[in-house]
Amino acid sequence: MRQKPDVLARAIVAKSRLFTVEELQLRFSNGVERTYERLVNRGLGYGAVMVVALEDAETVLLIEEYCAGIDAYELSLPKGLIEPGEDVLAAANRELKEEAGFGARQLEHITGLSLSPGYMSQSIQVVLARDLYAERLPGDEPESIRVERFSLRDISRLAAADNFSEGRALAALYLVRDLLTQRGDFQP
Repeated sequence: MRQKPDVLARAIVAKSRLFTVEELQLRFSNGVERTYERLVNRGLGYGAVMVVALEDAETVLLIEEYCAGIDAYELSLPKGLIEPGEDVLAAANRELKEEAGFGARQLEHITGLSLSPGYMSQSIQVVLARDLYAERLPGDEPESIRVERFSLRDISRLAAADNFSEGRALAALYLVRDLLTQRGDFQP
């Protein structure tokens, strides 16, 4: 296993309501020193969840919401921050209720995914939700979120859609489809 670099110094160099930028002075095992910058958690450290909610054996619920980063409405999976005192599964069920109007009787943690590990410390926990029932909780969204249904059989078509670009959501869909196929719960 490779030896991680020594952290010589670290400092917060920028901060906004949502983002904190940390500068790291590092020395690698070969003596080379470099300065890196990364986005770090807002100090809460509770993380985030992304929910692959199955309405039946192959139908996944997607949400459409405005994404300020790319200035467009996009399809994705329900997701959000884990609140203080919540575990991953409770947060996933809450976000599913807030964003899609459904709760789940069966929740399973699948894996954690990062977006850009070279520049961001954040990760998101992927949760599979099944045995859904209608229940809506008020959320913090500024407008209502549209829910769409999509077949796990058509992930490649979804990936080619103009309004679906989130890599983490695409990875989560493929991971869940492959897991369900291995278990015999889904026939591609």
